Parts: sequence; C-alpha cells; structure tokens
Amino acid sequence: MGFQIYGVFRRLLLLMIVVCSTSGATLRENSSSSSKKHSSSSTSATSPQINSNSVLVALLDSHYTELSELVEKALLLQTLEEAVSKHNITIFAPKNEALERDLDPEFKRFLLEPGNLKSLQNLLLFHMIPSRIDSAHWPHHRSSNKSSHHTSLCKDAFDESLRISHRNGDDHISVARIFKPNDIVRPDGIIHGIERVLIPKSVQQDFNSRRSLRAISAVLPEGAPEVDPRTHRLKKPASPAPAGSPPALPIYDAMAPGPSLAPAPAPGPGGPHHHFDGEAQIKDFIQTLLHYGGYNELADILVNLTSLASEMGRLVSEGYVLTVLAPNDEAMAKLTTDQLSEPGAPEQIVYYHLIPEYQTEESMYNAVRRFGKVRYDTLRLPHKVVAEEADGSVKFGQGDGSAYLFDPDIYTDGRISVQGIDGVLMPPEETKLAPKSSPPVAKAAVKPRRGKLMEVACRMLGAFGQDSQFTSCH
Repeated sequence: MGFQIYGVFRRLLLLMIVVCSTSGATLRENSSSSSKKHSSSSTSATSPQINSNSVLVALLDSHYTELSELVEKALLLQTLEEAVSKHNITIFAPKNEALERDLDPEFKRFLLEPGNLKSLQNLLLFHMIPSRIDSAHWPHHRSSNKSSHHTSLCKDAFDESLRISHRNGDDHISVARIFKPNDIVRPDGIIHGIERVLIPKSVQQDFNSRRSLRAISAVLPEGAPEVDPRTHRLKKPASPAPAGSPPALPIYDAMAPGPSLAPAPAPGPGGPHHHFDGEAQIKDFIQTLLHYGGYNELADILVNLTSLASEMGRLVSEGYVLTVLAPNDEAMAKLTTDQLSEPGAPEQIVYYHLIPEYQTEESMYNAVRRFGKVRYDTLRLPHKVVAEEADGSVKFGQGDGSAYLFDPDIYTDGRISVQGIDGVLMPPEETKLAPKSSPPVAKAAVKPRRGKLMEVACRMLGAFGQDSQFTSCH
C-alpha cells in the first residue's frame, strides 16, 4: 500500500513540473511575439511604406530616365517617400532631351559637382507640387481665371511659385510648355511631361556667383604701411590726383610683382576713389569674348589659370589703357604642354600680347601703311611686337611665328581694346654669340742670349783653339 501511495505521489510531482515548464515556455513565446510586434510597429511608424503602385516607382520605371537618374544622384528618394506618405504630389517631368542636350553643359557640370548637391536638390524639388493637380483643374481659355499659382516642394524658392496658364492654345507651367498632360497617373500622384527645365532663381544665383569674376579670381594682397625712418611714424598717403588725369608712373611700375617684374603697385587716379571701374570693364570684356565665340581658351587663362584678369582690372582702375591681341582657340590649341608647364609661362605668353596703348584696327592699319614696320611695346619687358602691312591687313611678328589681325575691334570701350589674331605670338629668342676661337699661336723656342762679355771671351778662346772645351761658347 505504501508503495502505491509513493508511486502516485511521484506521478503527481512529475505532472506539476511539466505543467509549470509548458506555461513558462508559453509566456516567453507570448512576450517575444509581443516585442516583435511592437518593434515592427515602431519601424513601420518611422519609415513610410511605399506601394508598388506609387508614383515614385512609376517615375523610376518611366521613360523619363534623365530625371529619374538625377533624383537618385541627388539622394531625394527618402524625402519624396515622406512627401508621398503625407499627401499626393504632382511632378512636372522634363523630357530627356531637355536635360541631356538642351541644358547648358557648363550649368549641368555645375549641378553634378559634389559641392553643389543642395542646388541639384532645389532644382528637382522645384518641379514637384505637394498636391494633386490633373489637367481637369487647369485654367482653360473658356474660364475667367487664366492662370493659377502653386507652391513647390523647394523650400529655398521663397516666394517663387509655379504658374499654370493657358496661352497660344497650349498649357504652360511657368515658361515650359506641357506637351504630355496626365502622362502617368497613380493613386498617390500624377506626372505631366514638359518640354524644358524649370530653374529657380536661387539655383541661378548660385550658378552666376560661381561664374562671376569676384568669386573665382585671385585677389592680390595689399602692401603693409610704410614707416618714415626719420620720424618713425607712418607715411601719409599721397594726395589723390584729379579724376581723369594720367597715371603718375609708367604701367610697368604699376604691374603686380611677377616673373622678371618686381616693382610695387603704384598709386593712380582710380585707386582708392574708383574713378575707373576696371573690374566691371574686365568682366564686360571677358563676357564679350565668350559671347563672340572662338576665344574661350584665352578667357579661361585670364580667369582660371592665372590672376591676370584681376591684375588687368586693377591697372584699368588706376587709369591705364590696354590693347589685347587675342589669339583664337585654334591658335591656342597649337601650344604644347612644354610651353605651358613651366612656372609663369602662361603669364609671360599673355604679357607679350598686351600693349600698354589704346589702339584700334584703324589706328594700327594707318600706322603700318604710313611708317611700314611699327614696333609696339608689350608688358613682357624688354620685348616688342612688330607690326606691318600684309595682304590688306596688319601682320604681327615675323616668319613662321607671325599672326594676322583676324577679328578687328571685338571689344572697344575707350580703356580696353581687343583685337583678334589667328596665331600665338612668341618673342624672338635671344641668341647668344659664341666667342670666336682664335687660331693657336705657335710658340717659338728662344735660345738664351749670351752677354757681351761672354761673347768676347769666346772669341778670344776661339783664337787660341780652346773654345770647344766650353759648352757656353757653342
């Protein structure tokens, strides 16, 4: 009987242990599943879920490949996902040709630079409106309201809005014609095709400031104040010269220190008082070169490769005048790497094309017709450029290194004159004459001369026949 009771007790104990273990496992599973549900709900709350039928997926898979690539490069997918999760959006997608061929190549390089990511984002967000606008809600020619204004997703656009209007029988968004309305329609957005890119003013200002001469040219440092050694006080600045008076020093003394040129800048009538706005005139001159076409290489050397543009602007501000003999792009392309790789070589080449006089095509042609060959001073000391008449035009230089006046009076404003030439001028090389080699002089062996007393002694010994015993008498 005791054995039966003991066996029943063991069975009850085992049953209780099994029940406790199973209940504990169930509690752990429930807690883990609840934590997983909580974590999944929290993650779903933080990151919006994008449906496969979303307008963003349709944009990335659409025929607007250039726009979709720029959206990915601008890292805008997460921003657009958040916008789509809050409200519908309307995208005005430029066609591929507008972004690939019609867009200015320099402006496109500006957008794709890593440092200009914010400008690229603002440009793309300017094409998107945080509301659904289909063609049925656009103003048409029958309605009284001819246009409607909408705010884009670009936060840096400030008060600049997108204006949808109907004119000349077509619908327009600002300056771009809508050629495919309702091209792609999705539950959370709509895409319309437009013919050109919309550029906000903020992006255009960033691009213009990047291209401006003030942002990219080097600024020459100003010299330290001079101290009078007698009084140990600062020297008083010279009294300003009246406006329009000629500079006090020659242009060579006013040039910035550089290769073979060491004088400090000289005071002039336009220095502190800006009687002549040389910087504005240099900007105008360089922009004229770019718009004229065929002189981009020279403009690039003046602005980007060297600081000559700012130096020329300072010279013009101080009252000096310049004539620029501008080689065209074909001539600049013939320069070799060795000619440009040496330190100071681009500056020396340009200095030889700058004449410190104001000359036009007419004045130079009349001079060579009257005087034949005319030598003009250049800013590359001490070389001068020779001009003469040839084939009814003005030819500079001599021999194979000559160049003709090709495009006369590209820019003339009374201070700066630009004359286009079809070659790069090089100063004649200074040939050093080798010293003449004189024929070798034959050295004659001179016998030592005997004195008069020795000659008398030798004659006396010879009379007696004894001179043969003395070697000095031979």
